[in-house]
Amino acid sequence: MQTINADNINPKPRAVRAAELFQSAENKVHQRADRMFAILMVIQWLGGIAAALWISPRTWIGATSQTHLHVWAAIFLGGAITSLPVYLALKQPGRILTRHTIAIAQMTFSALFIHLTGGRLETHFHVFGSLAFLAFYRDWRVLVSGTVVVAMDHFLRGTFWPQSVFGVLTASPWRWVEHAGWVLFEDTFLIISIRHSLSDMLGLAERQASLETVNADIERTVADRTFKLTQEIAERKKAEEALHESQALYHSLVEQLPAGVFRKDAEGRFVFTNLWFCRLKNLTTEQMLGKTAQELAAYELQNHNPENSSETPESRLATQGENHHELIMQDGKQIEVEERYDNPNGTPRFLHVVKTPVHDAGGKVVGSQGILLDITAIKEAEEKLSQVHKQLLDASRQAGMAEVATSVLHNVGNVLNSVNVSSSLIAEKMRDSKVANITKSITLIRAHENDLGNYFTNDPKGKLLPNYLANLAANLAQEQADILQEVSSLVSNIVHIKEIVSMQQSYAKASGVLESLQVTELVEDAIRMNNGAMNRHQVTVVREFADVPPILTEKHKVLQILVNLIRNAKYACDDSGRTDKQITLRVFNGDGRIKISVIDNGVGVPQENLTRIFGHGFTTRKEGHGFGLHSGALAAKELGGALYVVSEGHNRGANFTLELPAKQKKSDL
Repeated sequence: MQTINADNINPKPRAVRAAELFQSAENKVHQRADRMFAILMVIQWLGGIAAALWISPRTWIGATSQTHLHVWAAIFLGGAITSLPVYLALKQPGRILTRHTIAIAQMTFSALFIHLTGGRLETHFHVFGSLAFLAFYRDWRVLVSGTVVVAMDHFLRGTFWPQSVFGVLTASPWRWVEHAGWVLFEDTFLIISIRHSLSDMLGLAERQASLETVNADIERTVADRTFKLTQEIAERKKAEEALHESQALYHSLVEQLPAGVFRKDAEGRFVFTNLWFCRLKNLTTEQMLGKTAQELAAYELQNHNPENSSETPESRLATQGENHHELIMQDGKQIEVEERYDNPNGTPRFLHVVKTPVHDAGGKVVGSQGILLDITAIKEAEEKLSQVHKQLLDASRQAGMAEVATSVLHNVGNVLNSVNVSSSLIAEKMRDSKVANITKSITLIRAHENDLGNYFTNDPKGKLLPNYLANLAANLAQEQADILQEVSSLVSNIVHIKEIVSMQQSYAKASGVLESLQVTELVEDAIRMNNGAMNRHQVTVVREFADVPPILTEKHKVLQILVNLIRNAKYACDDSGRTDKQITLRVFNGDGRIKISVIDNGVGVPQENLTRIFGHGFTTRKEGHGFGLHSGALAAKELGGALYVVSEGHNRGANFTLELPAKQKKSDL
């Protein structure tokens, strides 16, 4: 197994590593330049000797060429200049002392060549070439050392021996400054080049550090994966030990499912049925397997009702089942139907049946399978709902309270929406139920029933099957709980509708009759009539009730006004687009009159509409009819009170207040 370096898995910080790489690259550059100058020094030494032998004598004594003292100077002085830099370059490459020694020696060689050639102008270019070579170090300090040597050489020899440096017997005392200036001119460009080169080196170092970081991440990932593989091997061994327990769990799950499950082969014969389905048919598994639906229907007729040989519901369902099986085998499409069975006591039992094709590994349809869910409770709830709805319509027509009846129907409609949502959720859960996957699992097990141990241990799908079945059991249990919860919600909504109808009927009976009433109870009744809409539109109702005395008034007229005001407030909140929709119901006693305020935080009423809002036919809603507030104002006046509104403008909400006399005589009405 490959060993992974811990330093690579946990690398240094990127900036630190980049600095190390940059320093290493810079050191290699210095060492390479040191080796180059070691060779160059030897070549220059030999070149100096050649210049002294063939060139220098001619420059010093005209046409006569002979061995001169300069030859010995070239040999021994050049050797002295060469020896130390070469030694340092070989023994201590890359050190600061080495490259500065080489810089000084290189410029000293330039001075020697200028001297040997008698101060020829062409030889001065050796200085510029030497500076260019020194730039290979990529260290501007080396150029400073070389420049100082050149300047000092030109100054001293230009002052005391101008012929050896300038080729003339006398020279301007400032001529050395001119030469030094040109050297500084070249230094400027060389230093700029060095800075750019160092910047490039640093960029390369940073990129290399980034690559190393990425590589370390990859190696860390490999190490983690290796560890996980080791864990997976250990977990696989545990899975093998739990294989028998998983098999027992699977069989228990299939047999205890709260739904019927069956599967047929290509000829329409049952090849699998669970316990729930067998109980529905009142047959055992052995009696059902290998038979078609028609054969089972005939068997049931013969054993349970031998006197009746005519067509029975069971035979009709069997014919329907075989037709569905043929359609699935031809088209490969899912079929959903509702079937009715009769219980032994004669009561009906309704089932929602989902039938789907069974495919082999190549995708060919080789059979059909189905899931049956009991929806009797839903059907009963729908029937009760229909009866309640009919009662509601009859009560509304008899009461003659158009506005209140509209509100009641609207509220019932909201409850019906909840019922519809619950019914849709139940149907959706039935369609999306994972019970069908049980049949697929059974197919896999039956396909390997002779080698289950090896299948659950080595086959990739088989190893996943026990845990999958456990999760499927939990999901199916959750589906059953969700369906029961939705059925409970249906029953609750039906009870709510009954309460609304009963309340409407009680108000209808009291039409035109003066009664002593508690104001807060009237307000609560109006809230209950709009409660479904409030909940559906997420409107918060706040109650601010003060202690007020009972009033003597007509019950249905006050309720008509309050229901209309609360419904309008709900619409105003919806149209505002706010998320914190709120309606405040306030009851208080002021100026000897009982006041009921309906306050919302909705769209408000523009100032120009405050005087028109109670007019007949005036409305700001597209679906409004324009007589709700008008009739409410008239009813309030008939009761000896008043209805008015206060609003600060657009999106500032509105406050509608109904005033009623604290005490009212029958003669006033």
